[in-house]
This record gives sequence, C-alpha cells and structure tokens, in this order.
Amino acid sequence: MNQDWNSRTKLVHGGIRRSQYNEMSEALFLTQGFVYDTAEQAEARFLKAGPDEFIYARYGNPTVAMFEERIAMLEGAEDAFACASGMAAVQGALMALVKAGDHVVASRALFGSCLFILENILPKFGVEVTLVDGANLEQWRAAVRSDTRLVFFESMSNPTLEVIDIEAVSEIAHRVGAVVVSDNVFSTPIYSNAISQGADIVTYSATKHIDGQGRVLGGVILGTREVIRGTIEPFMKHTGGALSPFNAWVLLKGLETMDLRVRAQTATALELARVLEGHPALSRVIYPGLPSHPQYELAQRQLGAGGTVLSFEIAGGRAAAFAFLNALKIATISNNLGDAKTIATPPAFTTHQRLPEDQKAALGITPGLIRLSCGLEDPADLIADMKQALEAAQACR
Repeated sequence: MNQDWNSRTKLVHGGIRRSQYNEMSEALFLTQGFVYDTAEQAEARFLKAGPDEFIYARYGNPTVAMFEERIAMLEGAEDAFACASGMAAVQGALMALVKAGDHVVASRALFGSCLFILENILPKFGVEVTLVDGANLEQWRAAVRSDTRLVFFESMSNPTLEVIDIEAVSEIAHRVGAVVVSDNVFSTPIYSNAISQGADIVTYSATKHIDGQGRVLGGVILGTREVIRGTIEPFMKHTGGALSPFNAWVLLKGLETMDLRVRAQTATALELARVLEGHPALSRVIYPGLPSHPQYELAQRQLGAGGTVLSFEIAGGRAAAFAFLNALKIATISNNLGDAKTIATPPAFTTHQRLPEDQKAALGITPGLIRLSCGLEDPADLIADMKQALEAAQACR
C-alpha cells in the first residue's frame, strides 16, 4: 500500500486482502480456526506463521488483519492489535507493559473504567500509580521518577475535555525511559498525530468514531511492530481480548466514511459551542475549539480542531440537567459517543457515577454537567433542539 496516500484514500483502500474470488467489498472470514494441508504444515505454522498464515481467530484472522493494517496506516503506526473493546485495549496496553515493582504516572482526568484499572487493578499486582493534573507539566515533572515505567493519559479527557500536551509529556517520560500510552478516543484517528508527537502506544475504543453508527464493540492498540507483536500480541492472545471477525468487518466499513463523518461532526460541535457559549441557562461551555478553552492554543497546534464532543454545565444542578435531557427531541440520552446520532449524557450520574464525590468535584464533573457528542443531523435542527431544551431547564429553576 502507498503510505503517501491521503487519509481518505487510506481509509478506503488500506490493508485490503482479496481472496481467489477477487471480491469488491472486504471478505468476512467468519471462522474460529484454519486447516492445514499436512501435519508438517501445521507444525511449521505453529513454529512461525507468515504474514498471510493464520492459526486461530484469537491469534489472528484475515478480516481482523485488514482492520489492523488500515488503522495503522491511518495513524502512522507500524502495527496494530485489534481488541474486543476499547477497555480491552487500555487494559491490554497497561497490563502487558508493566510488572510488579513498576511505577506508573497517569493524568487524573480519565474515564471511570480507566481510573478503575489504575486505582484498583494495577496496585493489586504490585504496580505503584501516581495521578497528576494532566494539564500541569510541573506535576508531571515532579511525579515521573527513575523507576517510572509508563505514563498514561487521555489526550483529550472524558468528559471535561482537558487537552494534554503530548509532546511535552512524552519528553518528560522519555528522559527516564518510560513508555508513553495515549488514549486518543476524543481526539479521533482523523485529528490525532500522537505518534509523531512522541507517544509510543496509542489506544482507541473503535466502538466510538471508528464504527460511528452504534453497532459493535471494538478497540485497537497501535505502536511499533516490535512492541505490538513482541509484547502486546502475546499478552492479548493468551488472555482472550481479541476482536471478533464480524466486528472487524463492521469496523472496516466504518473506516471508509470516518473522515467525512468526523469532520462534519466537528463542524457541528464548533457551531453549537459558539451558539451555546454565554447562554443564560449555562454556567460554562467547554470546547477545545473555542478561544475560551484553557488549552485552545494547544488543541489547535496538536489537533487542528476541537473534536466532535462538547460539554456544558447547566445552572440549577441535577434537576435542571434532567429537565434539559428529558426535553430533548432530536438528541438522544445514551452513554456512547462518536455516533451518527447526537447523544447527550450527564456524566455525574452515568459514566462517572461511581467516582467518589470529592473526585467528581476535583475533576469538574458537577451535577449540572452534560456531555454532548455531536452527530450528523442538520446543525440548525440541533441548535433549535438545544435552545428549547434549555428553556425547559430554566423553567425548573
């Protein structure tokens, strides 16, 4: 494949493997195993499988391999390992790269399940974890030590959209030989440049923008071929976090339209953020594409855009936030994001519900906070929907 192709071409043609039938659409190899012509061939393949030789779907599959090659080509990574979900990707990347006695530094502003791994699972296996304010480089410098093995962050945090300076944090981590793992879900593969900016490993929940239509779960870990095949693959294939071939096929079809979808969703998010900023029903609007965002300049330099998600705080707390959500006519209430449909959720009561109240307060996850993932609807219709729902929120105060 031509690595000089532009993103939209890579997303349509990257990684294609055609069978002897020369099918147009990528083939779905819905099989868990593969057969061998001879016992000698089986022995040879288990010793060392070639690039187009497969053993078992938990180890690899032609449809899954197409997805891995295509997303790696887009991201600018040497290789990728596809996983059963986004959290399988995060858990796999972290667990495969650390051992008892290692030290991990991570940003504090994370999805609830990521925090659970860092605060509950890694310490059970003897890994020390230090959490920092991800936007504060001095805290990173103070926390990273000579025995720090890995640093982890969401390049744009969920749900308060804090943007991490990938280049600066990577430089701090690499001084002590630590591996940099960046979860890029909110940045999206369209705007992400994390590997060229210093990240060693990138993870995605493919459930979000890569599928983009609310159909399947999936995840992916990207990095150098040495790390992906030498460290990540052995851990993932023996612990069972592999992606199903059917889901890989759905994700391949999602990749074909992802560039168009994400750019349209981002344009809508910016338009909505501009309209909502200063609205009397809101105490704040958070969107990295607005000059009022604390890391606006960094977001423009690092991503070139603000992304598909915005968050805003409704004055009046839980009652006003719920009145807003219940009044929505186009946007739907759900906890996914990156979908073709606009989705609203109150993180304090859904995705981050189980966080202690002091942690929610420290992260800015208030009872009135709404996370809005912009879809593909007409922006004018969404603006009208937001305005009428905000009127309902004001009426209950």
